Amino acid sequence: MPQTTTSQSDQIRDSLKNALKAAAANGHTITLWILCIPSSMDGPAANWWDGWKKRQEKAHGLVIELWDKATLVKKLQSPEGDHVRRAYYEPFTAPAPAAAQGQMRLVLDVEEDKATALDSALFVRQMTEAGHVELDSAKRQFFNADLVAREVAHKGVPSEVAALSSADATLHGVWEMQFNECSAQGALPALHGRVWREVRGEHDKLPKVLRLEVTHSWGLVHRLVDNRRAGWVTHWRQIASGHADD
Repeated sequence: MPQTTTSQSDQIRDSLKNALKAAAANGHTITLWILCIPSSMDGPAANWWDGWKKRQEKAHGLVIELWDKATLVKKLQSPEGDHVRRAYYEPFTAPAPAAAQGQMRLVLDVEEDKATALDSALFVRQMTEAGHVELDSAKRQFFNADLVAREVAHKGVPSEVAALSSADATLHGVWEMQFNECSAQGALPALHGRVWREVRGEHDKLPKVLRLEVTHSWGLVHRLVDNRRAGWVTHWRQIASGHADD
């Protein structure tokens, strides 16, 4: 099945709406609602789902769960799902998925409200401490890299999870090497530019399965900073430890 995208968001909204309407008409109260989809969500859809899910849970006082491809496969591989799997799936052999390595991953714009919300993010605070004034491109880089990370987490494909971990390790190493050199040379104001040039050089060596554009690679560095694993000033650890997450 193709990935679930934001084009299916209206169907998801209607599904919950109809369930609540039917429950009310029959004198029932829904306490748990599970959305089952036969595929994984792409990055933008996963981002939308996370926000919509929280709003609906608060508005209707219920718990919402997502059973996507990864969850359903696990359930079908359990002893309880054995007869379903054998009856419906094992008689068929699915064709191997087409290689996605040649497909370009879109680089999306950041909506105004999301860009404003990022003002309180740690990676923005770290850049401000380093004297950076213009931050729009950094927000876009972070936003797109975060969508990739969310997509990988939602899909749960081991090879992609491992590829993202490998990319993080490589980029963390790039930052660490440049940070140590800049610290020894008393040149920390040049750290950001040096890291960016190194990331561009490493970009083509990152795992192809992730289909990263350079924007995503730069954004992954911002995610390292936002996750308190890197920074742009000498006292970056102090800033990270004292930063309150929104």
